Amino acid sequence: MADTEYTAGMPAAGSPIDRIANAAVTIVPLLLIAVAIQQSWGGLLVWQDILIFFATLIPFGFGITVGFHRLFTHRSFKTSPPMRFLWAVLGSMALEGPVIEWVAYHRRHHRFSDAEGDPHSPHHGHGNGVLGALRGLFHAHVGWVLFSDEAADEERYAPDLIADPVVRFVDRTFIFWAVLGLAIPFGLGVLLTGTLIGGLLGLLWGGAVRIFFLHHITFCVNSLCHFFGRKDFVTKDESRNLAWLAPFTFGEAWHNNHHAFPTSARHGLGRVELDPSAGLIALMERVGLAWDVVRIGPDRLASKAIGGVASPSDSVPRAPVAQTDPSAVHSSRSASATARAPEPTASHSAG
Repeated sequence: MADTEYTAGMPAAGSPIDRIANAAVTIVPLLLIAVAIQQSWGGLLVWQDILIFFATLIPFGFGITVGFHRLFTHRSFKTSPPMRFLWAVLGSMALEGPVIEWVAYHRRHHRFSDAEGDPHSPHHGHGNGVLGALRGLFHAHVGWVLFSDEAADEERYAPDLIADPVVRFVDRTFIFWAVLGLAIPFGLGVLLTGTLIGGLLGLLWGGAVRIFFLHHITFCVNSLCHFFGRKDFVTKDESRNLAWLAPFTFGEAWHNNHHAFPTSARHGLGRVELDPSAGLIALMERVGLAWDVVRIGPDRLASKAIGGVASPSDSVPRAPVAQTDPSAVHSSRSASATARAPEPTASHSAG
């Protein structure tokens, strides 16, 4: 199908409908957090609510980190069309935007990371001093979602996904998957409690609270992981590894590692760097659901290690098929385009 036939899964960035939708999925869950806190404080939280929260958080979270990010954005591994469909659906249910838009923003972020053109850098264009830093962190965390009208430019940054009929179908039907992602916790609540109230509470914890948590762990990678933490590898941006955040982000907070080696299926490159998403990809590979998994060998690790000394991940095996790592072009609306994902080289407009 030609690129001109592409129809985005959501209205254009900056349009009234787009702004309303972004505000709704960002602000409404925040307001409903107060209800969840009151419920917990009052002793009304029950095991069904906790179960529904994790039953939606974990698969939808992996939908973003394994699916949208490592599979579709960076092509860190290959899988079958049915699995591509599943990962696109799970990521869509996280309500961080349609898959092609998400990927396009994220590849643009990598191409212009922390420079003009990066859609969510905390460093560029926000002024100096403490106020400039606070403005930058707010913009990178959530401001760009609420107030930016810069387009994702899907045709430029994700032509490979536009050409993929499986991904294009899920992208065009994004609203259906988003609604289904809310219907599931409601249905689980009714099923587990046998009451309509139980369904509504399931929607609270598996809908609003889960959306709030998933959104903000993605936002934290965009903001905190470009401001705080350590650099283990040389990059041209301000990406950082933030160890305490890694478990909550399914391994995404090893962000300096990721920017140094964008196509790597594993972001936690050290033996003690917890990366659940990489573990899931390794499990998929073991059972035959993933192949051509990109791994970084010790020579390449050493070549970018600060001080010229590779991290304890020297034992990470090499990829079974030789891969190259892009030096150019990686949110919700949360990477650089990889050498394995076609990306035209030209000027920016606005991951």
